[in-house]
Amino acid sequence: MTPKQKQRFILVSLLVVGLGTGIGLVLMALNENINLFFTPSQVVAGEVPPDQRFRIGGMVTQGSVEKLDGELTVLFKLNDSVKEVQLKYTGILPDLFREEQGIVAEGKLNKEGVFIADQVLAKHDENYMPPEVEHALKVSGGDYYDDEVKE
Repeated sequence: MTPKQKQRFILVSLLVVGLGTGIGLVLMALNENINLFFTPSQVVAGEVPPDQRFRIGGMVTQGSVEKLDGELTVLFKLNDSVKEVQLKYTGILPDLFREEQGIVAEGKLNKEGVFIADQVLAKHDENYMPPEVEHALKVSGGDYYDDEVKE
């Protein structure tokens, strides 16, 4: 191998290693930021990957909202009219949060099966339901689903 060929080989090798490292870092960052969506039925069925952040959506169960005294912690149940999941959220809830209202929460499932939310999003008016929640309720055959709900 001539010195010129050797130099070219080293340059191409470094370029390939650098490109591979860059692609690997991008894929790793994308994988960490994937935000999966699950319904309460899917969570109860165990379809959620362990130790993974995800979003859960459904309707707040009537009579399930419980505020802990002296704290900003709220316990409530979320359902898709088939199954329900207990949620725990510490913080100020959106103004539009109430029972029998569609919400989407983001967080992780703990070992006891309670979803620990770090963000709760409520719908913004009476005609809107998050698309994921609307689809999940339609698929589950939930009695909350209304064909006239428009995005």
